[in-house]
Amino acid sequence: MITAQQQQVIREVVGKLNPVMVGVFGSYARNEQTDKSDLDLLIEFDARINLLELIGLEQELSELLGVKVDLVTPRSVSQRLLPYIHKDLVRIV
Repeated sequence: MITAQQQQVIREVVGKLNPVMVGVFGSYARNEQTDKSDLDLLIEFDARINLLELIGLEQELSELLGVKVDLVTPRSVSQRLLPYIHKDLVRIV
Protein backbone atom coordinates (compact mmCIF):
# COMPACT_ATOMS: atom_id res chain seq x y z
CA MET A 1 0.00 0.00 0.00
CA ILE A 2 1.19 3.51 -0.68
CA THR A 3 2.33 5.28 2.48
CA ALA A 4 1.10 8.64 3.75
CA GLN A 5 4.59 10.05 3.16
CA GLN A 6 4.58 8.86 -0.47
CA GLN A 7 1.11 10.36 -0.95
CA GLN A 8 2.34 13.71 0.37
CA VAL A 9 5.32 13.72 -2.00
CA ILE A 10 3.02 12.93 -4.93
CA ARG A 11 0.59 15.71 -3.93
CA GLU A 12 3.42 18.26 -3.69
CA VAL A 13 5.10 17.35 -6.98
CA VAL A 14 1.97 16.84 -9.08
CA GLY A 15 0.17 19.74 -7.41
CA LYS A 16 2.36 22.20 -9.33
CA LEU A 17 0.33 21.33 -12.45
CA ASN A 18 -3.10 21.59 -10.78
CA PRO A 19 -4.42 18.08 -11.38
CA VAL A 20 -8.14 17.37 -11.25
CA MET A 21 -7.50 13.85 -9.97
CA VAL A 22 -4.56 11.68 -8.98
CA GLY A 23 -4.97 8.02 -8.13
CA VAL A 24 -2.86 4.95 -7.53
CA PHE A 25 -3.76 1.71 -9.29
CA GLY A 26 -2.16 -1.68 -9.76
CA SER A 27 -0.16 -3.57 -7.16
CA TYR A 28 0.31 -0.61 -4.80
CA ALA A 29 -3.44 0.05 -4.75
CA ARG A 30 -4.14 -3.62 -4.02
CA ASN A 31 -1.36 -3.82 -1.39
CA GLU A 32 0.34 -6.53 -3.47
CA GLN A 33 3.53 -4.66 -4.37
CA THR A 34 6.95 -6.31 -4.26
CA ASP A 35 10.47 -4.89 -4.41
CA LYS A 36 10.23 -5.07 -8.21
CA SER A 37 6.84 -3.34 -8.51
CA ASP A 38 6.45 0.05 -10.10
CA LEU A 39 4.03 2.66 -8.79
CA ASP A 40 1.20 3.22 -11.27
CA LEU A 41 -0.51 6.62 -11.20
CA LEU A 42 -3.52 7.85 -13.15
CA ILE A 43 -3.50 11.65 -13.39
CA GLU A 44 -6.18 13.84 -14.93
CA PHE A 45 -5.67 17.51 -15.75
CA ASP A 46 -8.09 20.21 -16.88
CA ALA A 47 -5.46 21.75 -19.13
CA ARG A 48 -3.46 19.81 -21.69
CA ILE A 49 -0.10 18.67 -20.40
CA ASN A 50 2.64 17.95 -22.89
CA LEU A 51 4.68 14.77 -23.03
CA LEU A 52 7.84 16.43 -21.71
CA GLU A 53 5.99 17.63 -18.60
CA LEU A 54 4.66 14.12 -17.97
CA ILE A 55 8.10 12.58 -18.41
CA GLY A 56 9.56 15.19 -16.07
CA LEU A 57 6.91 14.40 -13.44
CA GLU A 58 7.55 10.69 -13.80
CA GLN A 59 11.31 11.12 -13.36
CA GLU A 60 11.01 13.52 -10.43
CA LEU A 61 8.57 11.24 -8.60
CA SER A 62 10.72 8.16 -9.27
CA GLU A 63 13.76 9.89 -7.78
CA LEU A 64 11.94 11.28 -4.74
CA LEU A 65 10.02 8.09 -3.97
CA GLY A 66 12.83 5.64 -4.70
CA VAL A 67 10.57 3.49 -6.87
CA LYS A 68 9.89 3.52 -10.61
CA VAL A 69 6.75 5.52 -11.30
CA ASP A 70 4.53 5.02 -14.36
CA LEU A 71 2.17 7.91 -15.11
CA VAL A 72 -0.83 7.62 -17.37
CA THR A 73 -3.64 10.00 -18.19
CA PRO A 74 -7.16 9.04 -19.26
CA ARG A 75 -6.20 10.16 -22.79
CA SER A 76 -2.92 8.24 -22.94
CA VAL A 77 -4.20 4.84 -21.84
CA SER A 78 -6.30 2.44 -23.88
CA GLN A 79 -9.99 3.00 -23.21
CA ARG A 80 -10.35 -0.77 -22.80
CA LEU A 81 -8.01 -0.64 -19.79
CA LEU A 82 -9.77 2.20 -17.96
CA PRO A 83 -12.41 0.00 -16.28
CA TYR A 84 -9.64 -2.19 -14.81
CA ILE A 85 -7.70 0.86 -13.67
CA HIS A 86 -10.77 2.38 -12.03
CA LYS A 87 -11.53 -0.91 -10.29
CA ASP A 88 -8.25 -0.65 -8.30
CA LEU A 89 -8.01 3.13 -8.16
CA VAL A 90 -7.21 4.74 -4.81
CA ARG A 91 -7.61 8.51 -5.14
CA ILE A 92 -5.06 10.67 -3.38
CA VAL A 93 -6.04 14.01 -4.93
